[in-house]
Amino acid sequence: MAVKIKDVAAHAGVSVGTVSNVLNGRDTVSPGVVERVRASIDALGYVRNDAARQLRAGRSRAIALIVLDVGNPFFAAVARGAEARAAADGYVVLLGSSGADADQERLYLDQFREQRVAGVLLTPADAAGDVVEHLAAAGIPVVLVDEQTAGDDVCTVSVDDVEGGYLAVAHLLARGRRRIAFVAGPLTTRQVADRLAGARRAVAEVEGAALEVIETGAMTVLAGRAAGEGLRERSDRPDAVFAANDLLAVGVLQALTMLGDIRVPDDIALVGYDDIDFAAATVVPLTSVRQPAEALGSTAVDLLLRQLDGDVAPAERQVRFRPELVVRASSG
Repeated sequence: MAVKIKDVAAHAGVSVGTVSNVLNGRDTVSPGVVERVRASIDALGYVRNDAARQLRAGRSRAIALIVLDVGNPFFAAVARGAEARAAADGYVVLLGSSGADADQERLYLDQFREQRVAGVLLTPADAAGDVVEHLAAAGIPVVLVDEQTAGDDVCTVSVDDVEGGYLAVAHLLARGRRRIAFVAGPLTTRQVADRLAGARRAVAEVEGAALEVIETGAMTVLAGRAAGEGLRERSDRPDAVFAANDLLAVGVLQALTMLGDIRVPDDIALVGYDDIDFAAATVVPLTSVRQPAEALGSTAVDLLLRQLDGDVAPAERQVRFRPELVVRASSG
């Protein structure tokens, strides 16, 4: 049978209210009594029922974070930033990975609503969907992570991906490359479309430059390897590749170099996106466009907590970071 607060009170010889004051850190209890109550808690193995306490208080100490792919190091870094910021205010982060599947996302949201989370941080599986409206109707604050919105009534944290795509391809063009392939991932993904728009803008500024788009079904190492194998078999290869994320870039790099007949960057220069932790440790260190992933997570939590306190002005609801090009050996 679970030990209850009244059992702790009886064991310590104090009232239930005194035990509650000790559990909640109030300074109305003498140090000697605090020590006695804590000794009883340890002796009985009492565990506080936070769910019930939060229900009475009207606010949970849990925040939901739903990302597209927790296996992607970029989203893992976003989660690290969110967890660190949440912990500073006594919150925990409950993590879900939708796999870019709207049905899976909905299942997570239903579960987290039952847990009465304080709010939701979400990278939506369908940016055009109505999930934000449903959460708002249920009275659940939401912050969109790595996503943008046309309205000013939703809090968002994002990176200027158009600028990021421009930085990547402008760098390749400055290196003298003119036949550039964009290994894209799904073009319906907003981030991919924005990076392509930036790439096209850079190419349009240089006479004689051309951009080829190679769409893949996923943004994974395996998808990148398949795209790279296709490039390796061609006689009309591009002289540079910009990959929509680092996982794709790593796959392309593996495919191009595994037989030793194509040299990176001599034959084909390569740039990725995200600057994940192991980008610098690939067989040819990877040039990449850095996103401040941990800052995205921590800023999203900060916005959410400020929403809970009613402290976010309309002009402060959208936070957009600028990307940074990190140049390494893969681009020459």
